[in-house]
Amino acid sequence: MMAPMRFMTWNVHGTFNLNPKFDLEGICSIIRKWAPDVVALQEVDSRSRSDDPFAKLASVVGDHGVHAKSIVTADGEYGQTLLSRFPFSGPPEIVDVSYREREPRRAIAAGLLTPVGDVRVVATHLGLSIYERHAQAQALVRLAKPGRTVVLGDFNDWFWIKSVRRVLAQTCPNRTRLRTFPSHLPLLRLDRIYATSDSRIGKVWTDEGARAYSDHLPVLADIEIPAGSNASQAR
Repeated sequence: MMAPMRFMTWNVHGTFNLNPKFDLEGICSIIRKWAPDVVALQEVDSRSRSDDPFAKLASVVGDHGVHAKSIVTADGEYGQTLLSRFPFSGPPEIVDVSYREREPRRAIAAGLLTPVGDVRVVATHLGLSIYERHAQAQALVRLAKPGRTVVLGDFNDWFWIKSVRRVLAQTCPNRTRLRTFPSHLPLLRLDRIYATSDSRIGKVWTDEGARAYSDHLPVLADIEIPAGSNASQAR
């Protein structure tokens, strides 16, 4: 049995006067504390900032990462990033999952060469309306593989009507169920990690220390993924 892979997702953009200077050192310290293998971060924002947070976050986990910048302006960029300790098995895909005239949204889909072989990871940040999220969830199902897939991010999903979790259950029935928002009194399960039925989600937790930096708590999960036929090729 291989050791579980550790996944983390976190919406890092503080509001309600949290982290007004976008303290990257504090954010990085939370990530390094748990030493995840794969991290998905949402609402990374370089607009009107002297330092580029995309560049600074790129090496906090390992040497492999990809950014999906959904808003690009003259004074910076806004979007999400997927960081990995393991190399990509091929070029990652950045997929536009925007819905009509609403805010631009992206999904990142990548294969990772891990000790158990090629693992598919899909990271995203979904929209605020029910019909928008429902359409985006269907797009995520098309990006996921039938097995050895993890989907993670901020799903903004709290209603049962046309819920994201019901759509994703087609391919990823396993999921975390932690309350993450708002971080000082978590009521909603907006941030989640999903996995296909061949994988087992073990320990899951959040870090209350993250309250100093964001209005979302991070979600961490140790996931046991079965070895694939290409496990010996992983480095």
